[in-house]
Amino acid sequence: MSSDSSHKARTLTLVSVLHAFTHVYQVALMPLYLPIQKSFHLDSVGSATFLVTLMMLSYFLPSYVMGVMADRFSRKKLLGLGLAVNGLGFIGLALAPSYPLALASVVVAGFGGSFFHPAATALIARLYPVNTGRALGLIGIGAGAGFFVGPIYAGWRAAQSGDWRAPVLELGILGALCAVLFLWLSDDTPTVITAPHERKRAEKIFGSPAAAAFFVAAALAFCLRDFTGSGMGSLTSLFLQNAHGFSVQQTGVALSGIFVGTVISLPLFGHLSDRGRKRWTCLVHTMAALVIALLPHLPGEKSHLFFFVLMAYGFFFMASYPIVEAGVMLAVHDSVRGRAFGLWIMIGGLLGSLSHWIIGHVVEGFGSRASQPESFYATYGVLACLLILSLVGLPCLQAVQRREHLAAAGVKSATK
Repeated sequence: MSSDSSHKARTLTLVSVLHAFTHVYQVALMPLYLPIQKSFHLDSVGSATFLVTLMMLSYFLPSYVMGVMADRFSRKKLLGLGLAVNGLGFIGLALAPSYPLALASVVVAGFGGSFFHPAATALIARLYPVNTGRALGLIGIGAGAGFFVGPIYAGWRAAQSGDWRAPVLELGILGALCAVLFLWLSDDTPTVITAPHERKRAEKIFGSPAAAAFFVAAALAFCLRDFTGSGMGSLTSLFLQNAHGFSVQQTGVALSGIFVGTVISLPLFGHLSDRGRKRWTCLVHTMAALVIALLPHLPGEKSHLFFFVLMAYGFFFMASYPIVEAGVMLAVHDSVRGRAFGLWIMIGGLLGSLSHWIIGHVVEGFGSRASQPESFYATYGVLACLLILSLVGLPCLQAVQRREHLAAAGVKSATK
C-alpha cells in the first residue's frame, strides 16, 4: 500500500471512530426517558424527550458556521475539539443535580457534536473524489456502531447500576479520552485552494440563485426523512415500554437492532449508489417505509420479533445517508463543501430534531390508551408517509448538480 493510500485509510478509520461517538450520544438517552422523568420529577415524558430535542437543536443550529470553519481551518482539529466538547457535555449531564442544569449540559453536548459532519464529510469527499458514496458508507459503519452501542449500553448499564446517570457519565469520559487520542494519532488534511478560478468560486456557495433555491428545497424535503428517523427512535422506545411492558434494558436491546445491519448496508448501498444514486435512494426509502408501517402490528408476546424487524428497518433506512450525502458533496465544488453540508444539515436537522419532543407529547396525549398498540398505528403510518414524501428532494438535488457544473464551467472559461 502506498503512503498516500495508507494515509487515506488511516484517516478514514479514525473519522469512522469519531462518527461512532457522535451518534452514541444522540441515541444513548432514548431508553432512559422514563428513569430521567422520575429522577427530575418531571410532569410529563415530553419533558424528558425534550432533552434529546434540545441536544439535537444545539447540534444542527451551528452547522453552517461549522461548515464555514471546515472550509477555512484544520478539519482534524475541529473534529477532535468537537468530540471533546460533546463528551464534556455528557459528563455535565450525568452530574446535573437539576433539570435546568441538565438542559444546559445537553446544549453543550449538542454544540460539540455540530463540529463533526461538516468537517468530516468535506474531508472524506476531498480524499475520495471517486467512489465518494463508498467512502462515506465506510465511515457510516462507525455511525451504525455508535447507534447500536448507544441504546444497548445505556439500557444495560442503567439496569445494572440502578441509575441512568452511570452510562451517561461513562460514555462522556470515554468520548473525551478518544478526542485526545484522535488529535494525537490522526494526520491533518487541510483544505488548499490554488487555482485562480477556484479562489473565485470559493467566494460563494452556489453559482446561481436557481441552484441555491433547489438546494434549499432538497434540504427541506430530506428533513422529512430526518424527522422520521429521529421520531422512530423515540416513538418505538415509548411504544415498547407503554404498549408491551418492555423494561429499560429490553428497550435498549430492541432499539439497538436498528443499527446491526448498517455494518453491511451502509458501505454496500453507498458503493452501489455511485452508479445510480436516484434508484437506490428510492429503493431504501420504500423498503424502510413498509417496515415502519408493519412494526406496530407485531405481536407483543414475541418480543424478539421487534429486534429483527427494527434491524430490517435500519438496514434500509440508514443506507439513505451515505447515498444522499455523496450526492450533496458531488453537487457542489470542493472549496465550499463544508459550508454546503453545514447548510444542508442545519436546514434538514432542525425539523428532525423536533421529532423527539413532538413524539413525546403525542404519546402523552394518548393517556391510558398508550397501553394499547393500536393507539400507535396512525403515528407510525405518518412517519412512513413522510419518508416517502422526502424523495421529492432527489430531482431538486440533481438540478443543483447540473447548474453548479454549468456555473463552474463558465468560471473556468472566463479565466482563460
